Amino acid sequence: MALTLHINYLGFQSLFHSLSNAQQKAALLIDETDAVILATPAAHTLLGYSGAQLLNLPLHAIIPNLDSRLLGQQFNFISTNQYFISNKNKLVVLTQDGRALSINADIATLTAPNPPFVIIIHHDERRHVEVSLQKNEERLNLAKHAAGLGLYDRDLNNNSLYWDERSHELLGVSADEEITYEKFEACIHPDDLEHRREVLLQALDPQGNGQYQTEFRIYRKNDGSERWIFSAGQISFEGGQPVRLLGLMRDITELKAIEHQSHKRHSETESLLKQQIAMHTASAIAHEINQPLAAISAYSEVALHSLQNNHINSESLYRALEGCVTQAQRAGDTLHELMNFLNQRELIVEPADINHLIKASIEIAKKDGYSGFKPLLQSEKKLPPVLCSPLQVQKVILNLLRNAIDAVQGADVTAAHITIKVKKDETSNMALVTVQDNGPGFDVEAAKRIFKPFFTSKRKGIGMGLVISRSLIEANGGTLWHDPDATGGATIHFTLPFAT
Repeated sequence: MALTLHINYLGFQSLFHSLSNAQQKAALLIDETDAVILATPAAHTLLGYSGAQLLNLPLHAIIPNLDSRLLGQQFNFISTNQYFISNKNKLVVLTQDGRALSINADIATLTAPNPPFVIIIHHDERRHVEVSLQKNEERLNLAKHAAGLGLYDRDLNNNSLYWDERSHELLGVSADEEITYEKFEACIHPDDLEHRREVLLQALDPQGNGQYQTEFRIYRKNDGSERWIFSAGQISFEGGQPVRLLGLMRDITELKAIEHQSHKRHSETESLLKQQIAMHTASAIAHEINQPLAAISAYSEVALHSLQNNHINSESLYRALEGCVTQAQRAGDTLHELMNFLNQRELIVEPADINHLIKASIEIAKKDGYSGFKPLLQSEKKLPPVLCSPLQVQKVILNLLRNAIDAVQGADVTAAHITIKVKKDETSNMALVTVQDNGPGFDVEAAKRIFKPFFTSKRKGIGMGLVISRSLIEANGGTLWHDPDATGGATIHFTLPFAT
């Protein structure tokens, strides 16, 4: 584009049109007071002004480093038959929104080197865009380097792959070696390969948002070392078909080690806290019923002594038995009062997105140190919201996730794969949630007792997790149960009513 400034009014028309069809370029006419008195449409477009906004605008608001009084000192002019001109002068123009555009300017005058004069400014928009893209790429490369990110780009039509230099380093492959998709999958730990494929398959679904995110282990090709990789990407679709996967990858091995230690400490602290709570609760219960039990024991001994010595006094025996009944009722009332106190919180239910609750629970589990698992959420589309207490249901989901992770890790399974399925149960017309792990599951005897208080198969458990979970789900109008016929690990189901 071109920008025209300071023109002699009498010679304006001939000079203006002689400068390469100036009306198709950005052109401004400036008077002796350095104010704009005429502007072409291209000038408005270049500078971002509309209507008459450019009129009467001072020259320094557009070109701060141009002084019309110092033209002869700032620029070298050559003479033509019609005017004097100075070519290819580097200037900076300011747009209305404050952007600075670097341009080249040709300055023409009728009476060199004083006003009035014309300035033609050549601005290559394509070059400006190229420079901006180059700067953005430099910033991106700097961010990638700082974060240790590798970039990959997969063409899903021909299955071709581009890996940047950092990606080659992460995989332990030399920079000049081609990495096909088959070679990439061969680096992935066998226990993580299927889960990664399932996550990718979900991202490839045109009905979804195309976002891809997972963690997996690899064996680096150059040294065989095992490393944890975090990978995230975005699928592009054309005509309802996936055509491209652009993503980033990062080594998170050290982070995993820190999380493992944090999880270990958190588990030990949580186990100790639960034990302390159970101990204090049991102590409170024992304290409240100890006196009635002592009285029952005393009354029973009186009655038993009378019977053993054949000194049966019906009135004394009646009082003893009546005392036993009274104290037993007192113990029962005390327990009911204690339970009412513990359950005095009013249940507040509201419509909630069950998928959101599940995702939030997964994130909480990861933040709590339970990061060594691979969740896979399979949800039926367009499920209506459920009616529940979000906090209580989230507590149940979190407890089921923790149980599954502990069971898998306790069985020395290298990676915990937890599948969470959500669908509508046509029989009950409720939302059905299924949580299944890849651990050893429950044996026949354990399956009969898992919902009994204080039964646990974990070394540091107290055996109340499933009992509390079932109680919470039932309080929210649903049902929670174990599926003894499921294969591939422990499977727990629960239902919740829909809000509509």
